[in-house]
Amino acid sequence: MKKVALVIGHRLGAPGAKNPTTGTTEFGFNEGLAIKIKRILDDSPGIETAIIYRESYGTLPAQINALKPDFIISLHCNAYDCKTSGTEVLYYHQSDAGRKMAETLQRHLVKAIELRDRGIKGVTSEDRGGDLLTTTCAPCIIAEPFFIDNDNDIEIVREKQGALIAAYAQAIIDIAAGLEAEK
Repeated sequence: MKKVALVIGHRLGAPGAKNPTTGTTEFGFNEGLAIKIKRILDDSPGIETAIIYRESYGTLPAQINALKPDFIISLHCNAYDCKTSGTEVLYYHQSDAGRKMAETLQRHLVKAIELRDRGIKGVTSEDRGGDLLTTTCAPCIIAEPFFIDNDNDIEIVREKQGALIAAYAQAIIDIAAGLEAEK
């Protein structure tokens, strides 16, 4: 049995980036996404899914580590200038397991929503997301499947939400199988 922690990026009181047209926030989008991913995974033998609601950024790593997951996926959305588009997954640059997980998730996300492949990004502890990637005990990646402030990206993702959910679920199944095979 492999346990995945699905971390909902941000929280209700600090919802992250927001689409200026629709008002959709990172927290609101990813909370619904996490619940739907978990529903699919609940029917997958050998995978246990825990959804993590962040209490505070400072306590998040301890909150995750207390669950003793085998791997972690933090659900986010990118934002920049309302024009930039694409899909990327972040991992700690010195984590071989994180790199493999990022490659798997990136492949599934790009195939599902067909936005520009911005690739996987190895980050340091000082980079955006680096603190979470280096302070959790299990391998961790940060998913940025689209730019929430880009109206075209959010429209595509809404149209392909079922495919996006299925892509996350299949990537998690594949990652769990890969970890099991390494035993």
